[in-house]
Amino acid sequence: MHAAVPTNTAPSPRWALLVAAVAVLAIVAALWPPLHAVHYVAKPAATLLVALLAWRAVDAHPGYRRAVLVGLLLSTLGDIWLMLPWDLFIAGLVSFLLAHLAYLYAFTRLAPLAPLRWPFAAYAVLAAGVVLLLWSHLPTPLRAPVLVYVAALATMAAQAAVVAVQRSTASRLAAAVGGLSFVVSDALLAIDRFHTPLPYAALWVLASYWLAQFLIGRSVWQSRA
Repeated sequence: MHAAVPTNTAPSPRWALLVAAVAVLAIVAALWPPLHAVHYVAKPAATLLVALLAWRAVDAHPGYRRAVLVGLLLSTLGDIWLMLPWDLFIAGLVSFLLAHLAYLYAFTRLAPLAPLRWPFAAYAVLAAGVVLLLWSHLPTPLRAPVLVYVAALATMAAQAAVVAVQRSTASRLAAAVGGLSFVVSDALLAIDRFHTPLPYAALWVLASYWLAQFLIGRSVWQSRA
């Protein structure tokens, strides 16, 4: 009797091209005012395409797949809050905080929480550096929410690194790089918003953001119970 063979272990390369195309459209629309209305459609659409990518991985680890899907849908909600013309930063922060907690839960389906200390120490140092850089520029009401958010983000990325270190598969490495890309994206966003405006900030922030989301969504395909 032969063991069952997974029916799908990798998405079609066309998915990566489609996500990239919509992401590029969203970035161009964010940078070029005449196309700004397109940004309102393309930005959430790019993240929803990654969610659809993860949803189609029907042979994946069920708990991991569900948690990543929740994270992607919460991220889409955060995309919407942050792109609207009103100042809905707290709403976006809460949505992405919950998304990171969903991703953290997903990564604990593949490995126990914090069995290795050095990834958590490394991300704690990185997070502390960013917070110290921004601290005097943060409005006082935002300091506590930002600390909670940074702690959740760093913990999520560290757990993703643990998962990859414990077993270096393509799926787990993708998740680890995705976690790191999320940290880079959020650090750039925070520096641009609260410290020093960055040239072409939307390009660097959104490119690293969708790289993170795509790699985490892509990691679902080779996850097995």
